[in-house]
Amino acid sequence: MTLQAYQEKAAVCWTGCKQTHAEFMANPNLSGGQKLAVHYFTVAMVLFMAQLLFGLLAGLQFIFPSFLYEILDFNVNRMVHINAMVVWMLYGFLGSVYWFLEDESGVEIVGLKWGQLAFWVLTGAVTIVVLVYLLIQIGSGTDTSLWLINEGREYIEAPRWADIGIVVVMLTFFYNVAATFAKGKWSGIAGVLTLDLVALAGLYLAGMFYVTNISVDQYWWWWVIHLWVEATWEVLVGCIMAWSLMKLLGVRRKVVQTWLYIEVALMFGSGILGLGHHYFWIGTPEYWFTIGGFFSALEPIPLVAMVVHSIYDAGAHKFKNSNHPALAWIIAHAFGNFLGAGVWGFMHTLPQINLYTHGTQWSASHGHLAFFGAYATINIAFFYLAAQQARGKVWMGGGLANGWRWKTAAVLLNLGVMGMTVALLIAGYEQSFIERAVEGSTWAGYFAAQNHPWFMQAMIWRMVFGLMTAVGGGLLFWDLLEIGKGEQRPAAVIDSEAVNP
Repeated sequence: MTLQAYQEKAAVCWTGCKQTHAEFMANPNLSGGQKLAVHYFTVAMVLFMAQLLFGLLAGLQFIFPSFLYEILDFNVNRMVHINAMVVWMLYGFLGSVYWFLEDESGVEIVGLKWGQLAFWVLTGAVTIVVLVYLLIQIGSGTDTSLWLINEGREYIEAPRWADIGIVVVMLTFFYNVAATFAKGKWSGIAGVLTLDLVALAGLYLAGMFYVTNISVDQYWWWWVIHLWVEATWEVLVGCIMAWSLMKLLGVRRKVVQTWLYIEVALMFGSGILGLGHHYFWIGTPEYWFTIGGFFSALEPIPLVAMVVHSIYDAGAHKFKNSNHPALAWIIAHAFGNFLGAGVWGFMHTLPQINLYTHGTQWSASHGHLAFFGAYATINIAFFYLAAQQARGKVWMGGGLANGWRWKTAAVLLNLGVMGMTVALLIAGYEQSFIERAVEGSTWAGYFAAQNHPWFMQAMIWRMVFGLMTAVGGGLLFWDLLEIGKGEQRPAAVIDSEAVNP
């Protein structure tokens, strides 16, 4: 495809995106919260595509290190790739909650105008931060650069002013949710969600103060990375999934809420202890070897069990599903969460193994599958649920027009991520063997591992599967813009409370 042809297709896609967004905004069947959610979903998909683009650039630089050197360096591409991932997933979560908040509470959202203002503040801040990442990277850090340019902590590089903005947005979001549930109906989902949002705003503060001791700084940094992203997000995903399963399959509320309570107990009972698997090599006491290694594998269990139990419950009561894309992505979430966060996480967090794998591509292998399986999949599932309602609650099951699009996108995305995961695992194994076991973590061992044929071949395969993932992402974007258009068949009405409370 020529550059001009690609630009023309991109222009058509962007035009379609604006038209679809305008259609949803003018839809009289959408509530105020749902229209705000459409804003969040739109930005989420744009950032998702940006994540894929910068991931491809970073992957290409592993194969051709001089590519875009001193123009768009690897460290910048990697930083934008990772931060775009974190932010688009957060946008998806916030949009999902705004989407179901009025349905779950039975009343209009309290302080919706503040929520709308927070969206524009967050989006403006994200835009400025990305431009700063791309255009104004500097050398050694200073107090000024920490506040205005880059905070310097991996995964949470946002400057301090943006950190404060994120906390303000989270507090506004908490107010919208808590005040709405206080005015309307209260439920198990409402209680868990409200309490989780306290932690969502509070834990981010752990990464906002500067400590000169590197061990202490890393200690608090891991509280953000593990407990903000891996704990509060997991509970937030549990709430989103619980509501989705009731609407999608007619699952009984007591089923999903029971697993939600179990998740909270495991997450905050074992999750804080499981955080210790990050403490092995930063100067903390040796007892974290045992505690951190054991408890870190328990977190994905409740979400997987919720999906399995829900599908069984729906089958036992012969409920029908009229949104096949959403169900497919929820099933992908169950498998992806179990494999990525559970199996791939546990296989290298035991200290006897982590001694050799820490900081290698083995960690990147786990990260790719865990974030995609645990978070991206549930966001995509909810996007399809929202698209169905926004299109007028039309049929999105078997026989759907152009159903090949969502099926092909799902196959390409899942195979692409799994392929990258395996390629990175092979590279990580090679690094662990040569760089760590044979060469003893020396500089010579590092360069020997980086130049080994196995490592280079793995990077090439990672690039091949990365391209597959990017094609799947583009097809997903196209399908979400078009799915359900022209469909006249109504979706099956499912009311889990009326059928089986």
